Amino acid sequence: MTLDAQPREAARQWIAGDVDPRTRTELQLLLDADDPELADRMSGMPQFGTAGLRAAVRAGSNGMNRAVVVRTTAGVAAWLTERGHGGGVVMVGRDARHGSEEFATDAAGVLAAAGFDVRMLPEPLPTPVLAHAARALDAVAGIQITASHNPPQDNGYKLYLRGGIHLVSPVDTEIEAAIAATPAANAVPRKESWSIHDSALDDYLARVATLPRGDARTLRIAATALHGVGAQTLRQALHRAGFDDVHLVASQEKPDPDFPTVGFPNPEEPGATDELLALAAEIGADLAIALDPDADRCALGVREDAAWRMLRGDETGVLLAQHILSTVDRSADPLVATTIVSATMLRSIAAEFGVRYDETLTGFKWLVRAGDGAGTGLVYAYEEALGHCVDPDAVRDKDGISTAVLGSDLAATLKASGSGLPELLDALSAKHGVHQTGQVSVRVTDLGVIPRIMRRLRERPPAGLATTTVDVEDLLPDTDALVITGAGGLRVVIRPSGTEPKLKCYLQVVEHAGELPLAAAKQRAADRLDALKQAVSDLVREY
Repeated sequence: MTLDAQPREAARQWIAGDVDPRTRTELQLLLDADDPELADRMSGMPQFGTAGLRAAVRAGSNGMNRAVVVRTTAGVAAWLTERGHGGGVVMVGRDARHGSEEFATDAAGVLAAAGFDVRMLPEPLPTPVLAHAARALDAVAGIQITASHNPPQDNGYKLYLRGGIHLVSPVDTEIEAAIAATPAANAVPRKESWSIHDSALDDYLARVATLPRGDARTLRIAATALHGVGAQTLRQALHRAGFDDVHLVASQEKPDPDFPTVGFPNPEEPGATDELLALAAEIGADLAIALDPDADRCALGVREDAAWRMLRGDETGVLLAQHILSTVDRSADPLVATTIVSATMLRSIAAEFGVRYDETLTGFKWLVRAGDGAGTGLVYAYEEALGHCVDPDAVRDKDGISTAVLGSDLAATLKASGSGLPELLDALSAKHGVHQTGQVSVRVTDLGVIPRIMRRLRERPPAGLATTTVDVEDLLPDTDALVITGAGGLRVVIRPSGTEPKLKCYLQVVEHAGELPLAAAKQRAADRLDALKQAVSDLVREY
């Protein structure tokens, strides 16, 4: 098959403007071979999604490579300067993925040449360290080179604005327009005149050490960083908070961009925490902790009925909310928040404590703007995908390290009283109802399938699911999502994923025990959730 002239010409122009001889050669080989893949490689620049840019590390405009990073940073610099932020502090950090060091160096060089006061983190460090430094220094922007929990072949570019917060519309499209207006990468000036911000990690750890609410510190912890950059920062953070009985999964402790022991470096994925749970059982741990590769997500694991399991994000969310709200100063009019795809128990807990509650669209760019649009009074926010913001004054984003410290504080406090996280979960379920949640995902290779399913669901919405009559709410134009609700706490949120080629369906049912044993309510909720999963699977397959 012969390629159209347009991608061939776009490839020639890109090669002429590339700053990296390796990717010039890579793209030239595809061009010489008339490879059909060239059309995808030249299908446009990556766009800002839920958490910045992410793409496969490869040559061409539609990938993560040095030319894309240079042009993206030039666009960011132009936008900042146009908004009156020229010359301000910009933080730059990175993880340990393929290409991260070069990409961070290029970003720093572009910003320095544009006149900004660029502060580079001294080594690969967790994303929350960068987010904390950007906020602490009142930086006009922060850039972390990371693809978080994406597969090994990917990398990304996470952008924070002033205050260490994510960009939202229309800023994202304004910056994308500025990027599109930049010259070829080799015409963008770069200058090696940035400084190293040596105190960033120590400043962050000093803050995290202040988070525990209780005095108990007797706790044996098993932990993993899944080959990411979080292991040593986690160990240091726990040590400073008083937790020294910490055991790391040795095979996953050091950063490795190939993530050799996990198929997918995300604690949510089946099998990803097998080595962690095996270690927890072997050492008789009280708590298991899993970070994702850039350590902004945290999953907690517990021993329950003589077996170990990882808690769902919603379970950790309500446990931490209970812990925080039981110690917070309520005279300050505190706010807690979660997203439309999370379980609804947080609403009930907030009502019990008499504090403000908000549900936002998916992503921490919305959560940190909960309430009045600026997150005023926010003391805790979480999303079900293992993201928890437990110290919003210091880090306005999810933070796996501080979550691990606060989770350890709660587990140690409960242990000292002869209880544990599973027992607290049961108490919350008895009071607020058993909230059973689950997911149905449709992974696609043809991205056109997802909008077709969404369109057909809107044209022919279901009248019932799993023998329950339902109502359907369309969240357009605010976001591309449908919310289906029915009796018994039934809720289904259907939306395209913001980071993966998936249609995601988030499910919930609620059962109140009443006079029945809690175990009976749990079983009833589990049976209802199984029926709902089947009904939703049939629904999206039908459409």
